[in-house]
Parts: sequence; C-alpha cells; structure tokens
Amino acid sequence: MRTLPLRVPRHNANGQALAQALNEHPAVAKVHCSGLASHPQHQLAASRMSGFGGVLGIEFTGGFEVADAFLGKLRYSLRSASLGGLESLAVHPASMWRGMLSEERIAESVPPGLVRLAAGTEDTADLVADALAAADAVHTTTASA
Repeated sequence: MRTLPLRVPRHNANGQALAQALNEHPAVAKVHCSGLASHPQHQLAASRMSGFGGVLGIEFTGGFEVADAFLGKLRYSLRSASLGGLESLAVHPASMWRGMLSEERIAESVPPGLVRLAAGTEDTADLVADALAAADAVHTTTASA
C-alpha cells in the first residue's frame, strides 16, 4: 500500500500507451480499453476516473494460436493466471480453460484470440516496443500462411 501512489500513475500510463500502440496493429482485431476514444464507455470512464488502469484486452485476428504465440514472443510480460503487480503480466484465458470446457463454450465465454495484458511499472517505451515486436512476429507468421 505504501507504494500505491507511485505505481498507479505508471500502470495507467503504460496501459494507455500499450492500448494506443496495439489498437492500430494489423494483427489486432480489437483492443478493449476504456482509455481509447473508440471504447463505448470512454466518456463515462473519463468523467469518473483520473486514469484508465493498466489492464487491457487484446483480440488477435488469428484466434487461439496467434494469441498463444504472441504471449510466447513477449520479453517483459510474464504469463500468469493473475493480474496486478509491479511486473507486466499476460493471460490467455482460452488456454487456461482448455481441457475444462469445450471449444464451443470457450468461444461463447471469451474470444479464443483474447489476451489480457496488465501493464506493470517497467519503462513505457520498452513495454510498447516489446508488445509491438511480438505483434509484428505473429502478424508476419499469419500473413505468410
């Protein structure tokens, strides 16, 4: 709790930078982040919050395999079943539910290409460069297939 006032602004800034950078990437179908003007609740969030948080959802156009490959390419974000810490963390919900639910149930509950990314307190430029490099790598793979 003592470091919360130091961490929250950095989480907010890193989450916003990642959302903006990935929002225009050709490997990304959609970014879910209330900090983007295109988000349906953007105006409400802006009127009630001083920042938009560091957690965002990224849907990849290639589905399950591309989302899983994206996580494998990240250098700064650790794969985790939990979100929220000093370090950036990434979760691929469909991977976690595989074996417990049918593919149809997974698709109903969460898009198979969805990655949840929680921005940590690392250098913003490093996080953005890492995420874009990972997205470039998976886009190059799917574009050549």
